[in-house]
Amino acid sequence: MEADERYMWLALDLAARGLGGVSPNPLVGAVLVKDGEVIATGYHQRCGGPHAEVVALDAAGEAACEATLYVNLEPCSHVGRTPPCVDRIIAAGISKVVVAMQDPNPLVKGRGLTRLREAGIKVRNGVLQEKAERLNEVFLHYIVTGRPFVTMKAAMTLDGKIATRTGASRWISSERSREFSHQLRQQHDAIMVGIGTVLADNPRLTSRLLPEGQTPLRVIVDSRARTPLVANVVIGERGRTLLAVTEEAPDEKLAQLLKAGVEIASFPPDSAGRVPLAALLTELGRREITSVLVEGGSELNYTLLSEGLVNKLCFFIAPLIFGGASAPSPIGGAGVKTVADAWQVGKVEISHYDNDLLVTGYVVSAGNND
Repeated sequence: MEADERYMWLALDLAARGLGGVSPNPLVGAVLVKDGEVIATGYHQRCGGPHAEVVALDAAGEAACEATLYVNLEPCSHVGRTPPCVDRIIAAGISKVVVAMQDPNPLVKGRGLTRLREAGIKVRNGVLQEKAERLNEVFLHYIVTGRPFVTMKAAMTLDGKIATRTGASRWISSERSREFSHQLRQQHDAIMVGIGTVLADNPRLTSRLLPEGQTPLRVIVDSRARTPLVANVVIGERGRTLLAVTEEAPDEKLAQLLKAGVEIASFPPDSAGRVPLAALLTELGRREITSVLVEGGSELNYTLLSEGLVNKLCFFIAPLIFGGASAPSPIGGAGVKTVADAWQVGKVEISHYDNDLLVTGYVVSAGNND
């Protein structure tokens, strides 16, 4: 492995430490190298806090002069929540900057690299670019589309059931699988379920890994505002709840939910009389929600898939068999007619959590459910 790649790996590892804390900003790590030695490192820890490059430059002080900076994303050249990093890099006397990828943000998009070159700094771009894009897949999707990156999570048996014929589902997955699920919650801005899940399971939708009040936004898709006033997502003290309803939801119930502290987002109903999910995701993006973890039932999952709104899948498979023609599977709805019509999943990875398997992949082609 060449030196540039080795130091970029370190920058990527540092960047990953910001997972769950920097949204809507990207994950960024920085490494300063001089005479073949790492003299300082830094990473972006929280939104509004100093960027990775600034943390590393502050740590190095005057020693940064004539050093090489490794950073996994193009340094910013505009004033946002913090001043431009490019100005600090130039002022510090950095001789070379090695970048993994260009920032797709229209406010940056090559301007940072151009300013560095104009200042006489050597620039190398594209080192471990594919790894860098994978690390910041949420930010890249959000900044390009304006909508959050959607990950669908489900736990099922070997025969593909998410509950028994009576609706029992606790617990299909192992304790280690559930611990990882809490990590996923910690790393997402929002958790989404449908009203069916609220009525059947009364979930809290919190992460045990986060301090009080820092749980992701809980998004309940509930067209007619049927969420009970005593539901855990209403009376629970940890975090905020956003109820997505249609304009046909009863005003009296909405007033009660608002009084209880629930936020309401109302939409004109779609052709089926339900909340239009694409419009909901656009609204979440407007609120700077960059990532959504969907833990819904089979109908919500199917609708999201059928509308092309799912980016990533995380399916746990437990060594259990439920059977039962009426027992639900992760994806409901009408389904597809032929094998050729199926949604295609790519970049599949398989890992173990006790006796469970976790299958992770990306939706790479749309299904045909006509």
